[in-house]
Amino acid sequence: QVQLVESGGGLVQAGGSLRLSCAASGSIFSINAMGWYRQAPGKQRELVARITSDGNTNYADSVKGRFTISRDNAKNTVNLQMNGLKPGDTAVYYCNAVLQQSWYSSIRTYWGQGTQVTVSS
Repeated sequence: QVQLVESGGGLVQAGGSLRLSCAASGSIFSINAMGWYRQAPGKQRELVARITSDGNTNYADSVKGRFTISRDNAKNTVNLQMNGLKPGDTAVYYCNAVLQQSWYSSIRTYWGQGTQVTVSS
């Protein structure tokens, strides 16, 4: 069993900052990539930022220059530093991990339960 536990969401004024953290635990052999997605009311879930095991990153165009993703491979954690927040960033943010539970198992995708980020104008 694998669990992804997120923390760090909340309410912030426009221009402010928040830091999201996610820890993966359970039976984990290797993690290929970890990332953050978000879903605003009435919209589809979208990629915010993603980082691979060797440190390659990619970001949604809307957050480039404002958000920074980082990862601690030894601790199976991923963080998202969000600066210059805008009301348009308001959404539920979900942690995502693509991983193997054992050397012989298939690669699967896991999701956290989500954490609310609200940016007021």
